[in-house]
Amino acid sequence: MIKDITIGQYIPGETFVHKLDPRTKILLTILYIISLFIVDKFVGYILIIGFLVLTVWAAKLPVRYLAKGIKPVLFLIIFTAVLNIFMVKGTLNNLIFEYGFIKVYKEGLLTAAFMALRLIFLIMSTSVLTLTTSPIELTDAIEKLLKPIGKEIAHELAMMMTIALRFIPTLMDETDKIMMAQKARGADFDNGGLMQKAKSLIPLLVPLFVSSFRRADELAMAMESRAYRGGAGRTRMKQLKFTNNDLLSFGLFSILFVGALLVRFYL
Repeated sequence: MIKDITIGQYIPGETFVHKLDPRTKILLTILYIISLFIVDKFVGYILIIGFLVLTVWAAKLPVRYLAKGIKPVLFLIIFTAVLNIFMVKGTLNNLIFEYGFIKVYKEGLLTAAFMALRLIFLIMSTSVLTLTTSPIELTDAIEKLLKPIGKEIAHELAMMMTIALRFIPTLMDETDKIMMAQKARGADFDNGGLMQKAKSLIPLLVPLFVSSFRRADELAMAMESRAYRGGAGRTRMKQLKFTNNDLLSFGLFSILFVGALLVRFYL
């Protein structure tokens, strides 16, 4: 399951999506997530799915690779859906099932389905962003977008966010290695009750924290040895520029966004 996490990983490529300005991809991802919560009808999700399928096809990303990124949070998605089924109340006319104090309404089923779809597409869209954008491009794009709050602050925030995002797959690989080493020494992470599984994680968490602090120290030393002093006077080898492809992408997404608004307020 550790290897199934796709957020934070990057797949190099020369596709239409890879060549887009990283600022465009970040803004479109944010707007896409907003549109997920605007849509409240299944008709609207046709537009949502269509845009995501088009993006994945243009980026030439393997669908199985995106789908396996859902596995680590599958329990959370199912738990959220089940919680909504039993917690959301509706009208008596829409009562579907009743057993004692347990009541299932049509509104609860719809809410559960919408929440599950939102979580799935949210994870997939975020994965597409990181899979098609290198960490350096993400840093430059975030810094540019945050520039209005102050150049120095924007640079530091962008650097911290990108380092944290970049270290997700690294920590996952480290966790997998430690887990395999502990299993070779007789540790059992799969059997037992909830408390037993929680206790079995202690031999995993301690070396993981030690390894994380060591990597952070090594990264700090590497940055200092390369005379890193923040964003003051920093130049870039590659300047970010919007192109016609970025305008085309915003135009296509505008159609989706307007369609989502029409579905929400007029259907």
